[in-house]
Amino acid sequence: MEWRLFANLGEAAGTKHVEVPAEAGDTFGEAFEQLLSAHPELEDEVLDENGEIRDHIRVLRNDHNPFVKDDGYDTILEEGDELALFPPVSGGSR
Repeated sequence: MEWRLFANLGEAAGTKHVEVPAEAGDTFGEAFEQLLSAHPELEDEVLDENGEIRDHIRVLRNDHNPFVKDDGYDTILEEGDELALFPPVSGGSR
């Protein structure tokens, strides 16, 4: 399974694409733990002091937030799922 990391998250990890050993049938939480295990430097960027995903970080599974549409960390991954982390996005100039 591959994670896509955007903006400063990709910079912190040193790559914009991270392969993790999660596969179909595993949970989103397992894939997320594998990402942080592979790149612990992301923890300060994405987790708050309680170990929860920071409010401003956007997590996507197939273009939607698994904590809104699915079962959060317990979401079962399917073949071909796309996982991504986004930092806050600010507007452009006028």
